[in-house]
This record gives sequence, structure tokens and C-alpha cells, in this order.
Amino acid sequence: MTFAALSHPSLQNCRRMFLRNYEVQINIGVHEFEKKGEQRVLVNIDLFVSLAETTPQADKLEEVVDYDFMRNTVAERMARGHIHLQETLCDDVARAMLQHPKVRAVRVSTEKPDVYPDCDAVGVEVFHVKPA
Repeated sequence: MTFAALSHPSLQNCRRMFLRNYEVQINIGVHEFEKKGEQRVLVNIDLFVSLAETTPQADKLEEVVDYDFMRNTVAERMARGHIHLQETLCDDVARAMLQHPKVRAVRVSTEKPDVYPDCDAVGVEVFHVKPA
């Protein structure tokens, strides 16, 4: 993520939560051979949440954004069926993350690590800031 994105005024006084390299098997791709089975995809999510709204006072889960929210959102999107493009997956997950009232901004990336033998992965990343 670029420094410019992190300097956005609405990200001041935020906590960054993250889900790293969540490995899922998903039916994704535009080619016929990709439509016949699942592929390994790594999902990464950064949520930027207000410190004022998510600093626990009583050390209770309901005071913060639960990590399960990120994993469940990915699982719900995958359950809707085949996805042609990683861009679609990233955009759908990012939009769903922004629906949470405590989330100010989100970064979502997906990687397909098994596409080419001569590189680590191919992927897509999006960054969205919730309108003020």
C-alpha cells in the first residue's frame, strides 16, 4: 500500500486490522479449464477502524470489529458461485467490508499463486475509503 493512501485525512486516528494470506479454494477464472475446478487463492484484507469507536473500555469483543467478520465475508462471497475475475472478487469483498459501521477504509488483495511457474503469484489489489 502506498504512503499516499495512508495519509488520507479520514485515516487519522485509526487502527489497522488485518487478515493475512487467508488461503481459500475457489472457482475463479475466465478460461474454460478454470471453470471446471477450484483454484488456490490467497486473500489479504486491511481494515482501518476508528480508534474512538474500537478502543476497548471493558475488554469485550463487541467493542471492536471481530476478525470473523473478514473471514465470513470472504466465505459468503465465495458461496455465491463462480467468479470470472479477481477484480470482481476484490471489489465485492471491499464493498461488503465498508458496510460495517466501524470501518473507515479497506484494502483487499487476492493472489493466484499457482498460475505461472516462473513467478510467485498474479493478483489484484483495491483500496477504498468510505465517503465522509
